Amino acid sequence: MKPRILVTGASGNTGRPIAEGLASEGFRVRTATRSTTPPFPSTDHVRFDWADPTTHEAAVDGVDRMYLLVPALAEDPSLLVNPFIERALARGVRRVVLLSASAIPEGSPGLGQVHRFLREHAPEWSVLQPSWFMQNVSNPQNQHGASLRRDGTLMTSTDKGRVGFVDAADIAAVGVRALADEPSHDTAHVITGPQALSYDDIAAVMSRVSGRPIRHVHASREEVRRHLQEAGMPEAYASMLSGLDVTLRDGAEDRVTDTVLRVTGQAPRDFETFARAHASVWR
Repeated sequence: MKPRILVTGASGNTGRPIAEGLASEGFRVRTATRSTTPPFPSTDHVRFDWADPTTHEAAVDGVDRMYLLVPALAEDPSLLVNPFIERALARGVRRVVLLSASAIPEGSPGLGQVHRFLREHAPEWSVLQPSWFMQNVSNPQNQHGASLRRDGTLMTSTDKGRVGFVDAADIAAVGVRALADEPSHDTAHVITGPQALSYDDIAAVMSRVSGRPIRHVHASREEVRRHLQEAGMPEAYASMLSGLDVTLRDGAEDRVTDTVLRVTGQAPRDFETFARAHASVWR
């Protein structure tokens, strides 16, 4: 019998396709979200809330492997996630796959501490470290989605810094393999799309495919922080994101990797293909 795999955040950009991909390969999948309603037809779904430990036991009961999406907007997710991992391992979970980010090195505060804990304690593990999601500009609830729909602008302090923007579907495809493959990957996967592009570049692509002028507003870090807060983002998170813009300006994400092709056997989606599929969002 194939392992039972817990997928947290199973209604999200990566969790849902990971759960569906695993199910299609015959794995027993347990989906977990903050809702009691499963994200898609499922006979094994639990309500799961990082802030509510009473929901944790049922989530890991009988589970062999799990995919972890840490709590959104938490200043230090390690305070919630590391104890959960420790309890899950004690209950018999052997493999843990964590969604992190390319900008967060192992051992750094917060999510980097979860990465380190996982490597040091889990018998089998992988950490997904994707670059910036392409969905950041298509989802109205994400960092740039609302302003793009409202007035055709995206504001950053990245200047001409380039990023290996990656489709969430490609991140999920790597996640499926990290959970399903034998043996365990036991590594951190830095995941990018096939091109490193500036925000000027992607604005030009979105303009071309949507037929609507899209403009990248070059701003200071403080202007970006204030803009994000005015959009309703908590101050600490807005400050963190505006600080990441500065690292992009300085070239921290100006790279591409072969991870998607090497791990999945399929080439990653390029930004223009993604933009054509989502052009109606910006019109």
